[in-house]
Amino acid sequence: MTKKDRYKNFVEYFSKQQPDAVTELHYRDPFQLLVAVILSAQCTDKRINQVTPALFQRFPTPQALADATVEEVFNYIRSVSYPNNKAKHLVGMAKMLVEVFNGEVPSDIDDLQKMPGVGRKTANVIASVVFDAPAMAVDTHVFRVSNRIGLTNNATTPLAVEKQLVKFLPEEVIHVAHHWLILHGRYICLARSPKCEICPISWFCKYYEQTHTETALKKAEAAKVKKAKDQKKKVALNKISKELKKRSVDKID
Repeated sequence: MTKKDRYKNFVEYFSKQQPDAVTELHYRDPFQLLVAVILSAQCTDKRINQVTPALFQRFPTPQALADATVEEVFNYIRSVSYPNNKAKHLVGMAKMLVEVFNGEVPSDIDDLQKMPGVGRKTANVIASVVFDAPAMAVDTHVFRVSNRIGLTNNATTPLAVEKQLVKFLPEEVIHVAHHWLILHGRYICLARSPKCEICPISWFCKYYEQTHTETALKKAEAAKVKKAKDQKKKVALNKISKELKKRSVDKID
């Protein structure tokens, strides 16, 4: 199957099955989403959603967060990954948001990246989710799934993945395709044990094609048989070893 066909099948399937896919982070406005995305780095959305209600209640606006101390913010986010750095980033981000952007989250990706704690991935999330911009945020799920499916080739960095996806996806679906890839990676195409047996898009997935062809299955079966034989041989050798030790002890007695 060609790369063009994979993109066509990918867009057609998810456009029908998940046309309104959205982020699983809870937020009410662009400011809250920005805070949540900064916190979500190397942390689960589930954990972030447990932390943010109290955080947003205490700091409902950029000004409120900008006036806070790092220590106070830390107390609200201590259960997330890297809370010390993230507390500093949140306060720094809020200060710049107030002082430079008049308290409004900017839509420009370059402007977003000027703020503490906001890298390219976070900036792309805000641009695509809040402003429906054709921006592709690449996290671990997007990176893994796009490579497995076969949407990208030899893309070894997040930026390389982003460039390929933006190049080949129709512009009007780029902002939602980010969520398609994330959700598929989160619930089906898992990192260690992808659920290929229940995957609805295995029929055009490059990974499935490579691991479930007749040749691949024969190799897997041969490896399984060899493993069983090696285990049987190991058991036999252990039995012989024990018997020899026993005879040695009998002779001494």
